[in-house]
Amino acid sequence: AASIIEEDRKLDFTKDENEERGNWSGKADFLLACLGYAVGLGNVWRFPYLCYRNGGAVFFIPYCIMLFLVGMPIFFLELSLGQFTSSGPLTCWKFAPMFTGLGVGMVIVSALVAIYYNMIIAWSLYYLFASIISIPTGTLPWAGAGGCGNWWNSDFCAETLTNLTSHNCSAMSLTESANGVCYNGSVVAGIWNYTRAKENNISPRPAAEEYLYGRVWRLYQSTGLDNLGELHWDLAVSLLGAWVIVALSLIKGIKSSGKVVYFTALFPYVVLVILFVRGLLLDGHREGIEFYIMQANLTKLTEAAVWKDAAVQIFFSLSASWGGLITLSSYNRFHNNCLRDSLIVSIGNCLTSFFAGFVIFSYLGFLARELNLPVSEVADGGIGLAFVVYPRAVATIGASHFWSIIFFIMLITLGLDSEFALVETVTTSIMDVWTSTRKHKWAVVTCVSIILYLLGLVMCTSGGAYLLQLADEYSGGWNVLLIAFSECIAIGLVYGVKRFRDDIYVMVGEMPCFPWMCSWWWWAVNWCFFTPLLVAFIMIFSWINYKPLSFGTYEYPVWGLALGWLMTMAVVVGIFIPYIYLLIVTPGGLWTRIVTLASPSVEWGPALPKHRRLAARFHRAMIIDPWDTGVMGNGLEVKVDPGPGVPNPAYEDDRL
Repeated sequence: AASIIEEDRKLDFTKDENEERGNWSGKADFLLACLGYAVGLGNVWRFPYLCYRNGGAVFFIPYCIMLFLVGMPIFFLELSLGQFTSSGPLTCWKFAPMFTGLGVGMVIVSALVAIYYNMIIAWSLYYLFASIISIPTGTLPWAGAGGCGNWWNSDFCAETLTNLTSHNCSAMSLTESANGVCYNGSVVAGIWNYTRAKENNISPRPAAEEYLYGRVWRLYQSTGLDNLGELHWDLAVSLLGAWVIVALSLIKGIKSSGKVVYFTALFPYVVLVILFVRGLLLDGHREGIEFYIMQANLTKLTEAAVWKDAAVQIFFSLSASWGGLITLSSYNRFHNNCLRDSLIVSIGNCLTSFFAGFVIFSYLGFLARELNLPVSEVADGGIGLAFVVYPRAVATIGASHFWSIIFFIMLITLGLDSEFALVETVTTSIMDVWTSTRKHKWAVVTCVSIILYLLGLVMCTSGGAYLLQLADEYSGGWNVLLIAFSECIAIGLVYGVKRFRDDIYVMVGEMPCFPWMCSWWWWAVNWCFFTPLLVAFIMIFSWINYKPLSFGTYEYPVWGLALGWLMTMAVVVGIFIPYIYLLIVTPGGLWTRIVTLASPSVEWGPALPKHRRLAARFHRAMIIDPWDTGVMGNGLEVKVDPGPGVPNPAYEDDRL
C-alpha cells in the first residue's frame, strides 16, 4: 500500500487532477491564497494594539501557546478535511452527516463577513482616490490646517484651535464660556479650560478623524441606527468598485484568483518593508518601538483576559472555522502536503503580525513626538489606527502622498485576499450542492457579488458605520467558536482520530518531523482535549464578560442589539436545523437514527475512485465508486446503491 501511495503522490500540475471541479494550477497558488486569507487587516490594526495593552513582550507568551494549542490544530484539521474530500464546507461532513449544519453555519458567517469586509475595502479605495486627486494641491485633504474649515469639519478641529487661558480669552475680547470654550461671536476661537470642556463632552478632534467621520462616513448627519440618513453615491461607487475587483478576480474561480494572489498576497510584505525602513528614519521611532515590545509586565500573565485576548487573536487571525480554509484546500491535489502548508501559513501569519507591530509603532512614536504626547495617548486599534492615526502620521512627513498611496494599496490588497476566500466559500458551496452550476462559474460569482453588494449598500448611508460595527461584533463572534468546538468533537470523538490519521496518511504519507509535531499523538491530544477545552473557555469567558456594544459615545438601542443577536443566532440556527431535519427524515428508531447520522455515508471519502481505492485499504467498507459501479474496497460488489446521504450498512463492523 505504501508503494502505491508513494507512486500516486507524484503531483502533475500540467492538468487538473479533478477535471470536473478543477485544481490549483501550482503549489504556490494555494499557499499564497491561504496565506493571503489568513493575513488580513487584523494583523496590521489589531495585534500591535493588543500587544501593548496586554503587557508588551509578555503577550507573546500566551500568544504562542495559543498558536500551538488552538490555531495550528484547527488549521491543520480544516486543510486536511477539505483536501481529503475535495469538497467545500457544505458537503465535506459525510463521515457523520449530523454535522452538516457546521457547513451551513460557515457559509452564513462568510456571507455576513463578506458584506461588511468589502465596505472596509471600499473605504480604503476612497482614501486611495483622495490621495491621488489631491496630488496637485500638494496637501492631503486631512492634513494640517487645510484639513479644517471644510464643510465636513466641526467647530473643534484640533489643527485650528488655539490653546488659551482665561486671561488671554478676556484680553483678546473673546467671550469666555462656562463650558471651557472661548467664542468670537458664534465662532469657536479656542479652549481656555480643557477640564471644563471635557466635562461637557467637548474635545479637540484631529483633522484626520474629522475627515473620516465627517467626509467619508458623514456620521454627523446620522443620530444612530434609528436615523441612518441618505445613501451617498461616492461611497456606493467605491463599494461597487470593490465588488467589481472581487468578481473579476473570481470570475473563473481558482484559475483566475490563483493568479491574482501572486500580487495581493506578496505586495503587502513589500510595502511593510518599505514603510518600516522609512519609519526607522523618523524622529521618535525608538520610543514607539520600545513602547511596543520593551514594556514587560509579567503580572499580566495572571489575568484571564490576557489569555482570552491571545486565543481570540490567534483564532480569528488565522480565519479558522469560517469555511474558507476548507474551501481553499478542497481545490488541492489529493497528495498535496497539507501539514507543511498548515505550518508555513500559521507561523507566517503570526510573524507577519509581529513585524507589522514594529512598522506601526515606529510611526506612532514619531506622531507622539510631533504632538508632544506619550505614545499611549496616540496608540489605537482597529479602524481608528488604519484611517485616523496612520493617515495623520504620514500627513506630517515628506512625500506624504506617496506614503499614503502605498499604505492604502497595502490595506486594499490585505483585505482582498480575505474577501476572495469569503466569497469563494459561498460560491463553492453553491456549486458543490448544485453541481450543474460548475459550468457557469461566472454566473454564480456575478450573482453572489450583486446580491452581497445590494445588501451592503445600507452601509453607504450616513449611519453605515454603526451598522458595520454591529455586524463586525455579532456576525463572527462566539458562534464561530461554537463551530470550532463542534469540529473538534466531530473529528476527534465521533469520526475518531485513528481514522483521520489514516486518511491523512493516504494523502501525505508518514508525517515529516517538525520537532514534537511530527508525532501523531500531538495532533490527537489537541483535537480531542486541549483545543476544544480552550475554545470552550474562550466561548464561556465571552459570555460572562459580555457588554452591550457601543460606538464611541453612542449606545446602541435594545432593538439594535437584538438585530446583532439575530446575526449571531442565524449561524447557530444554521448549525442545528440540518441535524434536526435529518433526525426527522432518517428511517428507524431514535437510537438507530442517531447512530446512522454519526456514521459515514456511502459517499464518504475522496472524490476520485483512484484515491478511494487507496483509502479503502484503511476503510475496508469504503465503496470505491458509489456513484457508478458500487465496487467495495474489500472486493465485494454492492448491487444497489442506497443513494446520497444514506448510511452505508457495511460500516457496521468498522464503527468505533
